[in-house]
Amino acid sequence: MITSYWPHLLAVLVGAALTAQVGMNAAMARAVGTPVWAALVSFGVGLLALLPLVLLFGQRPPPGAFAQAPAWAWLGGVLGAVYVASVTLLGPRLGGLTLVALVVAGQMAAGLLVDRFGVLGYPQVPVTPLRLLGAVLLLVGALLVLRR
Repeated sequence: MITSYWPHLLAVLVGAALTAQVGMNAAMARAVGTPVWAALVSFGVGLLALLPLVLLFGQRPPPGAFAQAPAWAWLGGVLGAVYVASVTLLGPRLGGLTLVALVVAGQMAAGLLVDRFGVLGYPQVPVTPLRLLGAVLLLVGALLVLRR
């Protein structure tokens, strides 16, 4: 039974790790004086962490595979950099819970859209009344978090 829920558990753990990462990157930003440099350090350390994994476990892409990727797929790295730099800047100003609530609200809105239209590699999933209610309840929760 639990084996069928491992992706859900992993998603929760990754979400918790992202919250911790914001605090770590904010500490780096305080040390180096800017969130952009802290984001660069974060990505550099991430590259160093991934490199041995790719070499040990990664299957090499076939020749020309990177050229086959759609142009918009390359923007994932840009969005990752914008995310890391932004939350590094915003975390200390908003607090962890408020930051996460607002980020999740944005993710919920985007999630409804990408599912509805099946874009960016997501499967097309209709926006049912229950899914919409769940998104609204999460949005209401985010708004309640803002009311310190």
